Amino acid sequence: MTEKPTAETPWPVATLSANIKGYIDRLGSVWVEGELTQWNLARGIVYAKLKDLEQDVTVSMTVWSSTLQRLTEQFTQGDRVVALVKPDFWMRGGSLSMIASDVRHAGLGDLLAQLERLKRTLAEEGLFDPARKRPLPFLPQCIGLVTGKDSDAEKDVLRNAQLRWPQVAFRVKHAAVQGERAAREVAAAIRDLDDDPEVDVIIVARGGGDFQNLMVFSDEQLVRTAAACRTPLVSAIGHEADSPLLDLVADLRASTPTDAAKRVVPDVGEEQALVAQSRTRMAARVTSLVTGEFDRIAGLRSRPVLAQPGTMVDARRDDVARLAERSSQLAQLIVERAETAVHRLSSELRALSPQRTLDRGYAVVHAADAVVRDPAQVASGAALRIRLAGGELAATAE
Repeated sequence: MTEKPTAETPWPVATLSANIKGYIDRLGSVWVEGELTQWNLARGIVYAKLKDLEQDVTVSMTVWSSTLQRLTEQFTQGDRVVALVKPDFWMRGGSLSMIASDVRHAGLGDLLAQLERLKRTLAEEGLFDPARKRPLPFLPQCIGLVTGKDSDAEKDVLRNAQLRWPQVAFRVKHAAVQGERAAREVAAAIRDLDDDPEVDVIIVARGGGDFQNLMVFSDEQLVRTAAACRTPLVSAIGHEADSPLLDLVADLRASTPTDAAKRVVPDVGEEQALVAQSRTRMAARVTSLVTGEFDRIAGLRSRPVLAQPGTMVDARRDDVARLAERSSQLAQLIVERAETAVHRLSSELRALSPQRTLDRGYAVVHAADAVVRDPAQVASGAALRIRLAGGELAATAE
């Protein structure tokens, strides 16, 4: 502060603004609570207005982009929040604004932060992996139901399931669905039904509620119990806006208990209609197949070879008779020609045979092992063999 101004020695506007800014800058940050009546994002900066919860008092608030990036929660108009603000005086415009360095949902900020951390941890462990989710049985014989006693959720599930399939059986486990003991009782009920060999699928149902009441179904032990469940599990908490962690780890998430009954239990009327349609299609297919085979057989029977099989035999019989007669003639001709050739060759052979010469009176003289062709070949007194047509004679040469 400089010397106190007077009418004769007034301060310049800049001095006044500097003194006001210096005074405001010395003020610290404070936490304030109120309702967001405005939350506008422009060029990475949020311009918001915070209204008192009881009185008609509103202050403007600015959230710089650096602060906005650190916030882990999402905000919108109408949210109840707590903000850490510090007043800031803009000298050039002479305006006062509040700069927020932190914003949280009132009463739920820490809870939401814890929930987000748990969600990340479970996701990293793979508990939300779609590959872990098991298919529901087509027609469960026994359904396990975990819900509050005499609750609307229980009535909705039982009524809608029995309307769809009257023979379906239920094994109901009542548990608290809100309060301190709710998570423990729901987890115990899930374990009991999971150990029951007759239970084919488990439904955890509650008829909606506000966010804080639904936090029961985000309890870590309850979620881990559901993840370890061997029986397919359906989460039917019935709250679209806020999805508890049980919805993420369950094998199937139903929007309401009624939706759970419809998705777990098939409709007997629809199934009977599907069976009737399938039987109709099968009958039509079989009829078409048999009719096609009848037509094909009729077509085969109408062919000449089957309609008059004798025609084919008659047409070939004359050919066979003609060929047989011709073959007989050819065979006889061949035999006759062969006989003629044999006779001719026999005559030629006989004409050339030495026996034929002997038969005409000639003789063949042998001396030792040679045929005698000249008397000089034989010495006087040599033994001779004379071959005649009727045999041989012994002789002596002189």
